[in-house]
Amino acid sequence: MAFRGWSDEALEFFEGLEADNSKTYWQAHKDVYDEQVRRPMEELLAELEPQFGEGRVFRPYRDVRFSKDKSPYKTNIAATLGEGYVSLSADGLGAGCGMYQMAPDQLERFREAVAGEKTGGRIDAIVATARTKGMEVTAHDSLKSAPKGYPKDHPRIELLRMKGLITWKQWEPAEWLSTKKAKDRVVGFLEDSKPLMAWLQKNVGGSTMPEHRR
Repeated sequence: MAFRGWSDEALEFFEGLEADNSKTYWQAHKDVYDEQVRRPMEELLAELEPQFGEGRVFRPYRDVRFSKDKSPYKTNIAATLGEGYVSLSADGLGAGCGMYQMAPDQLERFREAVAGEKTGGRIDAIVATARTKGMEVTAHDSLKSAPKGYPKDHPRIELLRMKGLITWKQWEPAEWLSTKKAKDRVVGFLEDSKPLMAWLQKNVGGSTMPEHRR
């Protein structure tokens, strides 16, 4: 079936799950998750895969082994789409693109490129353009000060402190979410993120460390 957005029931499902994150609630509303939450996500990925790459929906179960919070279920549905990421929760629709958390070898190449006059100037311009389009530019974590070997007053110190680099956009729930326009927003975001992703692929690339290889 063609993607037609997410219904109000999908958002209501997550609102209920936030209030009662239990196996009892999950089992009682599993059909709503399957039909109103997961199925539209799979339809969206299927339509976008030819343009943006393979899609994969994450499992709805939380890994609670090392967490104080033992809530068993995630309060969003998320999926990867090539180098992109799509998420739906009670707060609305979100999309991201880039390298959220870099491996040590990637981080070294990233900082060298950010510090470089030509490559650094290019990413500075890309970030500025992304922000004018309403995208957040962020990462998994950032250093509190300059990384070792770089001056604290470097003109691109904000980027040098980051341990990754992604674009992110969040849309609050509105009528468009239950229509095909939801797909248009994701597509527009991924298209606008292409310059940043191209810069990362050219200047950072994948990790050569065994535990980070795909």
